[in-house]
Amino acid sequence: MGDTGALDSGALGDPTGDEVLVVLATVPADHSESLARTVVEEGLCACVNVVPAVRSFFRWQGKVDTADEHLLVIKTTSAAYELLQDRLVTLHPYDVPEVIALPVAAGLPAYLSWVVESVWP
Repeated sequence: MGDTGALDSGALGDPTGDEVLVVLATVPADHSESLARTVVEEGLCACVNVVPAVRSFFRWQGKVDTADEHLLVIKTTSAAYELLQDRLVTLHPYDVPEVIALPVAAGLPAYLSWVVESVWP
């Protein structure tokens, strides 16, 4: 096996040095498609996958509750994350929506470059 070297931006196929993130957000089913389309159209992310039929269990205001939701899997960049987060909070019907960003440690270089090139902010 050859030396893989450090995982730097070049190793990830990211010519700008901008980190690619996967952002997870759960939303009510009747908001998922419009929210997904809006953040893509506004250039805040490259892609959103809408995963239907997610049942969430959570503690809210001292009680355990459940909700049937859709999971949004959003691909964006670290440079655009704050704007994306603000937009998701504005568009989301919940007081405290789930918005979690995870760094991408590795991926197909061409795909990661496409994500970076597709995000405008």
